[in-house]
Amino acid sequence: MDSHRHRCKWACGNMLLRDYHDAEWGMAIKDARALWEMLVLESFQAGLSWNTVLQKRENFRRAFAGFDPEKVAQFTEHDVQRLMQDAGIIRARLKIEATVKNAHAYLQMQAKGEDFADFAWGVAQQNFVKTEHSHALAQTLASEALSKELKKRGFRFVGPVIVYAWMQAAGMVNGHEPDCFRHHACE
Repeated sequence: MDSHRHRCKWACGNMLLRDYHDAEWGMAIKDARALWEMLVLESFQAGLSWNTVLQKRENFRRAFAGFDPEKVAQFTEHDVQRLMQDAGIIRARLKIEATVKNAHAYLQMQAKGEDFADFAWGVAQQNFVKTEHSHALAQTLASEALSKELKKRGFRFVGPVIVYAWMQAAGMVNGHEPDCFRHHACE
């Protein structure tokens, strides 16, 4: 991508951020498993920079069995301890444990015939208010509603701020700055 195009301010730090912004961020993710992977990564990003997560993304994929919810749901305390020693990922016990719990919640939804992607997009669209989507917001009514519904289904570490970041990354809302060259493409 052209380095002279106007991008969201957060995407101008380095080539990794720029490439992620230009090729992935804000593009609609409709695949349930890919959407779950993004939610896991967003939960690990909480309190840190997205650049840190991007640098470790492949390590996360390796550590969490390719983000296969069936495999992650089988993780034991031994696996949590192993991951706590893995310098290739963000070693936060609560986030690791939440990922395992979230794999269980994902599978429980699946067992009940509820597709994770259809659920997430449905709740987000049902609660979306046109005036609330902005690159400057940290959370919205839609992210609050989706956070609440995720928690009802047993998900953890999914507060409205994390959920809003996830919604932006997954294209459920357009978080691109109005003068960013990707803004109209993600509308």
